[in-house]
Amino acid sequence: MVNTNFSISVTNAGKKFGSEWIFRNLSLEIPSTEKLAILGLNGSGKSTLLQALSGYLTLNEGEISFTLNDKGIDSEKMYKYCSYASPYLDLIEDFTLAELINHTKVFKPFVTNFSTQQIIELSGLQEHSTKFIHQFSSGMKQRLKLTLAILADAPILLLDEPTSNLDVNVIKWYQTLIETYAMHKTIIVCSNSIKEEYLFCTKTIIMEDYKYQKKSL
Repeated sequence: MVNTNFSISVTNAGKKFGSEWIFRNLSLEIPSTEKLAILGLNGSGKSTLLQALSGYLTLNEGEISFTLNDKGIDSEKMYKYCSYASPYLDLIEDFTLAELINHTKVFKPFVTNFSTQQIIELSGLQEHSTKFIHQFSSGMKQRLKLTLAILADAPILLLDEPTSNLDVNVIKWYQTLIETYAMHKTIIVCSNSIKEEYLFCTKTIIMEDYKYQKKSL
């Protein structure tokens, strides 16, 4: 997507599950090409906020607005403009690596129209191109998820704990892939304060700052 200016505005956002508020009174401006890290402990609401920013989850209070080239975008259409990688997202495990890449690019092309073979080479998984995804280790699956998300031709890149199941060498591969192919995008990273995941981020928020404290009404 060429010449896209995509911004996100969060106003007094609150999300709860049942009667428990996960976060509340969260306001945030994310301009185009921002590099934002959302930090917090497990259970602090990082992933919940990221899913709301993707348009997947609705808030219980407040609002999130999406703007593309000065025009509002419905949250239901956000899937067109963002790519997402997370340890909890599933891959189609009955596909081989090559088949999965071919399937993915039908729905979301890759930057610079990379071929399937080029994507495989950039993933570093060349030796496994004919294997089924269910034969992959957890680290290989995470590497594939990151490849598909980072190289997608979408202006918003959402990453939830991106270095999960990765060793030191693969973490360096992840950082290089970001620096080479994604720095023109808006990038939002959820992390348990693992700096290697968000070294390129210039802004951070701490989810514990938005934990709801009960008060008398």
